[in-house]
Amino acid sequence: MEPPGQWPGQSAVESVFREERGRLLASLVRRFGDLDLAEEVTSEAVEAALVHWPAEGVPARPGAWLLTTARRKAVDRLRRDQAYAARLAILQAEADRADPAPPADAGGDLPDERLQLFFTCAHPALAAEDRTALTLRCLAGLTTPEVARALLVPTATMAQRIVRAKKKIREARIPFRVPGADELPGRLPGVLQVIYSVFTEGYAASSGPQLQRLDLAEEAIRMARILHRLLPAEREVAGLLALMLLIHARRDARTGPNGELVLLDDQDRGRWDRPMIEEGRGLVVCALTGGPPGPYGVQAAIAALHDEAADLATTDWPQIVALYDVLLALTPSPVVELNRAVAVAMRDGPEAGLALLDELVDEPRLRGHHPYPAARGDLLHRLGRLPEAASAYREALDLAGTEPERAHLRNKLTQIEPPDPADKTST
Repeated sequence: MEPPGQWPGQSAVESVFREERGRLLASLVRRFGDLDLAEEVTSEAVEAALVHWPAEGVPARPGAWLLTTARRKAVDRLRRDQAYAARLAILQAEADRADPAPPADAGGDLPDERLQLFFTCAHPALAAEDRTALTLRCLAGLTTPEVARALLVPTATMAQRIVRAKKKIREARIPFRVPGADELPGRLPGVLQVIYSVFTEGYAASSGPQLQRLDLAEEAIRMARILHRLLPAEREVAGLLALMLLIHARRDARTGPNGELVLLDDQDRGRWDRPMIEEGRGLVVCALTGGPPGPYGVQAAIAALHDEAADLATTDWPQIVALYDVLLALTPSPVVELNRAVAVAMRDGPEAGLALLDELVDEPRLRGHHPYPAARGDLLHRLGRLPEAASAYREALDLAGTEPERAHLRNKLTQIEPPDPADKTST
């Protein structure tokens, strides 16, 4: 017997909703020119499916069924509100002049217009935090409370952000279209950055009890796969997808049985996802072939070198340092310099790496970035400069956001400064 509220095949149907929602929403925005209306009738169409499909069966083309139902509900709503309909008609006419609508699909299948929605959600006129929120809401299909949890802000604050972003799209008449060939190079990096920001929060959570938030990382990969299908010739899209796959392949080995942090040199590489690594390596070739490399392609090549090595000692550190040199030329950043310094330490020894880190000591963009003092602590520890190492670890401990990271740093401090058995407060 099915649990209350369940019916045979519901899990499969929920996956249909998840896959089709973004396409459905994009098609409706393209047709009616209003994101709020599209979201409302999309939700109503899904609710209608949950009423009809258990009794009548899942239709042969569920996406087309949802689109037809949502369109009818949108037309009904516009008939009831003529003023709203008139305003949307003006907006749609302007959009059509800028980017004429494609002909309707005669077969009744759901058109895939998510690419337009990607660029609308990541438009440079929107604030960076609003772009990420709107992308998660519209393309990932997360509810507003889920987006709020993902981005670690109160639900009310997130609701305001999403409303603000939609209002900006409406009032600024941001077009729902793919940028032209002359605009694409300037606009695509913003879309990729939004997806990578989601992945980064999933790969290394900024706070909380867990090191990783696998749901977010996997959602970012899913969105990148969609983007890669829609823009197969864009090498940086392939590079971003490769980078995320090559990093995510290590997910099972990055934490221990109790959720504790496991560093790269201590990970059981037998637990790495080899099919995912092979897929990522293939995409790296695409990303680096046919022209100058882009930042995501270079980062993916670095990740591939880590994944190909049998252990830390046999990692090709000279090649990794060379790739960081390329990355620094493409996108100068103190974080890239930090990572390069760590690679130099592996190639040339801790003194060489520490000298590079010390050059970054006054870099304001590294203040509050706990990997910087943690890296200094590790190199000072290796050099036997224990009081300085302890000081660096304490600084990192004050900045670390997740409990596994803090526990790891506390363990490092204990190795240097074992607790006094007579001190009852240390237990």
